[in-house]
Amino acid sequence: MVCITRRQHYPLSLFNLRTPQRRFSGKDTRTRINQAIRASELRVIGPEGENLGTLSLADALKAAEKYKLDLIEISPNAKPPVAKITDFGQYRYDTKRKASAAKAKAHVTETKSAQVKIGTGEHDMQLKAKRIAEWLQEGHRVKVDLFLWGRYKYMEQEFLKERLDRFLKIIPADYKIADPIKKSPKGFTATIERDGKAKKASDRPKVLEEEKKPEEKKKKEEKLDQPKEKSKKKSLDDLLEMGMV
Repeated sequence: MVCITRRQHYPLSLFNLRTPQRRFSGKDTRTRINQAIRASELRVIGPEGENLGTLSLADALKAAEKYKLDLIEISPNAKPPVAKITDFGQYRYDTKRKASAAKAKAHVTETKSAQVKIGTGEHDMQLKAKRIAEWLQEGHRVKVDLFLWGRYKYMEQEFLKERLDRFLKIIPADYKIADPIKKSPKGFTATIERDGKAKKASDRPKVLEEEKKPEEKKKKEEKLDQPKEKSKKKSLDDLLEMGMV
């Protein structure tokens, strides 16, 4: 026995359902060129930067076709909008180059952190001081922390402040105290930033000098002895001229 079922018919509208398209609510930042330009009148700039005056869109397109170049809307918000006749590929290249140059010039100021300890050696302190000087020259603020642990936490505060102040004085850069030395959860801290005003040479912090090698000392001694040899030679020449030798 064969069972025949009745075919159900559904309206075609059920099979043609489409999801609604999302519309972009923001501003259209794309550059319009040639026929994509919507303005009826444009102030047109020629390929060499000359002002061609206010033209209708049709006349501006004819002018661009005459030069075999593109009509690019460079200032759409002006009244009337400004368009330039130039090569679109070259225009995009120049725009990207200018944007990258502006990005490179833009400087973001950060607060860098440096940490020193009571037992830090003089060589390591010099390296940290030089690194802090580089940060200051780049325009960053630097937070310098004196880290204390164990029994060092119970030492006299004046001694600990002096220890941090000693380190600040060897930084080879002009700076000013943005936040003076104060107690912090891990020890003592101070914040410094670049000082735009130049300081006198006598007021600048002195950098600890490393011990010079004995070879360099010998070279210096030889240089000091050279003038004496010249003076002896000169006196001998004078005696020869006088006929005494």
